Amino acid sequence: MSDIGPIMLEEEGSKGRYVYRAEGHEAEVTFSKVGTSQIIIDHTGVPDAFRGQGVGLALVTRAVEDARRNGVKVRPLCPFAAAQFRRHPEWSDVLAR
Repeated sequence: MSDIGPIMLEEEGSKGRYVYRAEGHEAEVTFSKVGTSQIIIDHTGVPDAFRGQGVGLALVTRAVEDARRNGVKVRPLCPFAAAQFRRHPEWSDVLAR
């Protein structure tokens, strides 16, 4: 995966998102917190300008890395995120069962 640049984490209350911005465009993965032990990834949005560049995967990967570091489980309700979890069995340690 190519290095796409900085991915920012924005949080407000029980909601949050990972955001990548470049060239006037914005891609995001949004999530909801379930207490302090779980997040639900509910949406991945990648504009056409970023398609095929691995931006969506990079956003989900960042969520997985942060979850692992913080001892949080991930429930990928978003179809894109769920597909990435199926493709990456090494993420099973953070997958909410």
